[in-house]
Amino acid sequence: MSPSLWLAFLLASILISLSPGAGAVNTMSNGLRYGVRHTMPTIAGLQLGYGLQILVVGVGLGAVLASSTWLFSLLKWAGVAYLIWLGWQKWREGSLEAPTDTNKTPDKRFWESALVNVTNPKATVFLVSLFPQFLVPGDAHGLQLLIMGVTLIAVDIIVMLGYATLASQLQRFMRRPGHQRMLNRLFGGLFMAAAVALASFRRQGV
Repeated sequence: MSPSLWLAFLLASILISLSPGAGAVNTMSNGLRYGVRHTMPTIAGLQLGYGLQILVVGVGLGAVLASSTWLFSLLKWAGVAYLIWLGWQKWREGSLEAPTDTNKTPDKRFWESALVNVTNPKATVFLVSLFPQFLVPGDAHGLQLLIMGVTLIAVDIIVMLGYATLASQLQRFMRRPGHQRMLNRLFGGLFMAAAVALASFRRQGV
């Protein structure tokens, strides 16, 4: 992959990560509630899910998911159901001092975030569409896919850290439990909105 081609892919990676989605919502929610340092398990979980998506596309399974209607639909509706469940949990979540907060261990936040990205067929279809645009025929595809995968994840980590930092700055304004509950419901609504967006997503020809 030439430097100019990689720079073009880097720009595309930045635009992808900056686009608001379930991962960004999850990161901001955790950044506000736990601060930047304690949001790292959330960001790491998102990258695990993202990495699995990239791996699936890299070994060719992404093309199968993108061309099989029932496999696509199965993954799609699993993602919709999971986002709705996350939204409902966030909607019901209490203030920072509430006992429900003790259940959100770093491990739990890690795996919740991983599932957010794993159960997103929109990402699979997008990666299936994106990678061929930057693959150079004749060059080793494995190395090219590795470079693109590492670039996507590195950019996403930086962007998610930015989202978490931005959200954490709002902590001082959220001392009152009523404000915290209001924000929890906002993020819960955003998770559910992401579920609606995923449910309405249609591939060309489907």
